[in-house]
Amino acid sequence: MLKWALIFALIALVAGALGFGGIAGAAAGIAKILFFIFLVVFVVFLVMGVMAGKKITGG
Repeated sequence: MLKWALIFALIALVAGALGFGGIAGAAAGIAKILFFIFLVVFVVFLVMGVMAGKKITGG
């Protein structure tokens, strides 16, 4: 998912440099949404990993 966020961010940069404002804005919006979804999923899995680690070690 982070890969797609980076792709849309790159599309937004290229479109913005070429003067396509509408496309750049849309691609930047999609990149932001994907990035925040990625962050939420990352934090959830990080917490799950820490909890699983505590169960395994008995701590």
